[in-house]
Amino acid sequence: MIPANAGVTIAVALAAGVLAQSFSRQIRFPGIVLLLAVGAYLGPEGLGWVAPRSLGEGLFGIVEFGIAIILFEGGLNLEWSRLKRQEATIRRLLTIGAITTLVGGAGLARFVLGWDWDLALLFGSLVIVTGPTVVAPLLRDLRLQPKLKSILEAEGVLIDPIGALSAVFMLQLVTVPAVSTFAVGVGEVVASVSLGLLAGIVGGILLAMALRHHVFVARGFETIVTLSFVVLLFEMCEHVVESGGLLAVTVAGIVVGNVKTQVNEELREFKDRLTVLLVGLLFVLLSADVSFDDVRSLGLGGGAVVLGLIFVVRPIGVWLSTRAGALPAAERVFIGLIGPRGIVAAAVASLTAEALIEQGVPGGEALVALVFLSIAGTVVMSGVVSRPLSWLPGLRLPKRNRVAIAGATGLAIALGRELRKSSVPVIFLESDPKRCRVVEEDGFPVIFDDPLSENAMLRARAELVGTVVGLTFNEHFNGLFVRNAVDGFHIPEAYLAMESLYGERTPGLVTQAQARVLFDGPRDHERWDARWRYGQVSVEQFKYYGGDSVDGSAPSHNVGSQEFDRYVILSVRRQDRVEPMHVGFDVRDGDLASVAVFSPQHEDAVQALARRGWRAVVAPVQED
Repeated sequence: MIPANAGVTIAVALAAGVLAQSFSRQIRFPGIVLLLAVGAYLGPEGLGWVAPRSLGEGLFGIVEFGIAIILFEGGLNLEWSRLKRQEATIRRLLTIGAITTLVGGAGLARFVLGWDWDLALLFGSLVIVTGPTVVAPLLRDLRLQPKLKSILEAEGVLIDPIGALSAVFMLQLVTVPAVSTFAVGVGEVVASVSLGLLAGIVGGILLAMALRHHVFVARGFETIVTLSFVVLLFEMCEHVVESGGLLAVTVAGIVVGNVKTQVNEELREFKDRLTVLLVGLLFVLLSADVSFDDVRSLGLGGGAVVLGLIFVVRPIGVWLSTRAGALPAAERVFIGLIGPRGIVAAAVASLTAEALIEQGVPGGEALVALVFLSIAGTVVMSGVVSRPLSWLPGLRLPKRNRVAIAGATGLAIALGRELRKSSVPVIFLESDPKRCRVVEEDGFPVIFDDPLSENAMLRARAELVGTVVGLTFNEHFNGLFVRNAVDGFHIPEAYLAMESLYGERTPGLVTQAQARVLFDGPRDHERWDARWRYGQVSVEQFKYYGGDSVDGSAPSHNVGSQEFDRYVILSVRRQDRVEPMHVGFDVRDGDLASVAVFSPQHEDAVQALARRGWRAVVAPVQED
């Protein structure tokens, strides 16, 4: 058996947390549930490879560090413009909805399990939160209306510090019984909120300005400086007033996320990946610290409390919060049944239980067990009901018809123009500012970002994208782009540009990316880009009448083939449908193709196309 020491505990928890989330992503299963199971299996009551108590006080230091980063990352991804549009609904969910959950959760614990009111109210405060790290992955594949996603994501981020502050207040009432306790608790909450707001706003502005103007921040150090600043801000506020740091880092994240800086996207990508690491680590550690006997001792009553939270308390809270608004009934039903608890509930519950044990107040173990049971139950139920509910009228976005093209090369722009002529919405993803300006001047929307980053696809509205095209000069990059899009966002169609069908990596790239090879074969894309920039390319229309080639393409896919280098079949129209040309395309009589032709060899290209069964139907149109 592996010895349960601190080093092994951290190493195993890190590896298990990342692997569990990776596997859950592949099988489309709620990652939190798998993390809870893995933590319990690896913990002291299972294999014994993860022993949280071997970390001593360091366990809670790791928890605080992780929570600080997770809350900052959640705030970083909230756009103020979206929050403003749904301000009233979000505000009521954070107030009326939170109070309803606190009272309802406490009532369930009191009357179903027979707990004392003080412990029951403490439980109610802990289950107020809905985890952003759970909500975001849950909504990613559902293609919901932006308004609905904004409400749920904003609630998930902003409710976390509110729930934590409520728990601190209730803990004060439980551990320090006195006449003046209520006033003291209220004072601490007011102090925490005041300090959190002030420190978050000031700290966020200072950090954003430092990143924007590189004051004391050398290029390349942005993410590291941000990480250290967030942890410092959190700990300083926590040192002054308990739980003040939670609100401070959340507010700071919102401020930085809404101030334009050159490194915002890099920050988001870095924080996204770090959050995955921390969520896995924390959930494995905390779930390993939960006793099986404590969970079993809850009996059927524990399950009844969880079901009550899901089907009674949450819907009532949402109904009370939205009855005065303009939300349709379907949206209210969806929000009412989607309320998964996440890492903040688990972390604050563990810290609260530790405080109860130190004060000699019974019930800490049962409290943690019920909170973790609530997390597992709400996550599973939300995962089960979310997809069927998303089909309620008016909740889903229209059909996926957007084409996202990575790379603003000459052939990419030519393809984009042909698709646009057929009213196909096209968006470009490009990291070169000069090329971004070129496609913008051509009237295309463009995302200035690394196409491989998850945030780039999110900004491109991945839920509306039905086709991705990798069309940079680097075929390996193209393969990674379309594979990430297919795996991460379940894009149904993918194309990638290549320079050769006979390269060593070609079969693997095409297979892994689940993609088709773009155009009528590989091309030297840098050469064609140069031709485009020098005005040596015209785009013409050709109709297929049958010929020697069954697929209407050139007889050879060798880039060095002179004939094949004279033209590129960009797209094919068949009746009302237009799609990019690709290797193996079943060309039929009457198909209309848009072909990029190398102008200095125009006649040779037309003749070569004619031998393949393609005949020009319109005069050439010079492309700028």
